[in-house]
Amino acid sequence: GLKVYASIKDVPEHVDFAMILINARSVAKVVEECAEKGVRAIVVVSDGFAERDREGARLQDELVNVARARGVRIIGPNTAGVVNTSNGFNPCPYEAGYYKLREGPVAICAQTGMINPQAFPYPVLGFGVSKICDFGNKCDLNECDMLEYLGNDPHTHVISMYLESIHDGQSFLKISKRVTPQKPFLVVKSGATKEGAMATFSHTGAMAIDDKVFQAVCNQAGILRLDNFEELFKMPKIFASQSLPSGNQVGIMSFTGGIAALAIDEAARHRLRLAEFTLETAGMLEDIFPGLGRMPVDMGPMMAALKDAFDQYPRILEIVLGDPNIHALFSVLWASPKREILGRYIEAYELVKERFDKPVATWIYGPDPQLIAELRSQIEEMGFPVFEEPETCIKAIGLAVKYARIREKR
Repeated sequence: GLKVYASIKDVPEHVDFAMILINARSVAKVVEECAEKGVRAIVVVSDGFAERDREGARLQDELVNVARARGVRIIGPNTAGVVNTSNGFNPCPYEAGYYKLREGPVAICAQTGMINPQAFPYPVLGFGVSKICDFGNKCDLNECDMLEYLGNDPHTHVISMYLESIHDGQSFLKISKRVTPQKPFLVVKSGATKEGAMATFSHTGAMAIDDKVFQAVCNQAGILRLDNFEELFKMPKIFASQSLPSGNQVGIMSFTGGIAALAIDEAARHRLRLAEFTLETAGMLEDIFPGLGRMPVDMGPMMAALKDAFDQYPRILEIVLGDPNIHALFSVLWASPKREILGRYIEAYELVKERFDKPVATWIYGPDPQLIAELRSQIEEMGFPVFEEPETCIKAIGLAVKYARIREKR
């Protein structure tokens, strides 16, 4: 039921924005027509530019020259587009997945369309997004422009970015230094190897920055560097709805001693210290069940010995988080087939949300994937991040501690 025009020049109304998805050879001409119509913002979805070959590079140069001469700003080419959940702006040509987007504090940007909702299941992330941007070939607007914008965006509190190259290293460093004292800036970068750098060039036509140089930039600017693409979506959770830890002492609560032991090893890798209870805290826990008063808190023996063990869970969690020596908590939950037990967890987390201002990272295990997913959804709805692996919980806490120190120094 929408009216179609042969040319943008035939549209009677004023046009603010254009998305171009045509043959690469015709793009520059259409950009010229858009400029004549008064359009100042364009997303070029079309591929076949600098990422393709020399002729594509020539077409991209032609596109850039037209845009600069006419005062038009471009994202792309070779992009899946942009999304702004704050105002409902979603011009992406791919419909799948976008209607499920939830507004939230995290911005996701990348040099790949893999971050867009047609390719990634945003509803299971456990947080909402403010902005999504696929840079494409970055012929005009690039990571520096987007970082500057997101740094000033009141709807964005966490920035997570995948980069294959950096357009202007000095500008990137300068802007990052301004942004990181206010908002966590997380980055995954490809091109660390010779083969990866070659793949980067063939993907977007960009030259990858030397990996050691990039690491130095991260250290200097307070950028939180991530290890892989999955972390681009996982790690923002620790910052999305919780306060930063006031120190590096982590508490561990578990129903399994093996996971607790592995968590201690992982904590040491991320420069976290296992917290020690005060005498008062230890005494209160020992009164509930012998052996609870030492870290890590292993509730497995209590669960086996007492019929009402799970009724005690909210009180135990309250005592543990009330200890001043604990700055963050790794919480392991067993998704019992008995739903009344799941209700005790929810009761406990509601109490934590009301009374404490300490980050909690949770891992859930159990025999029923559906129950795990249900419990995870309920806990994340309250603002507590749940991770799929215990190691990721500890790593996320370590990242939060690292960022807290960055803010203190700046």
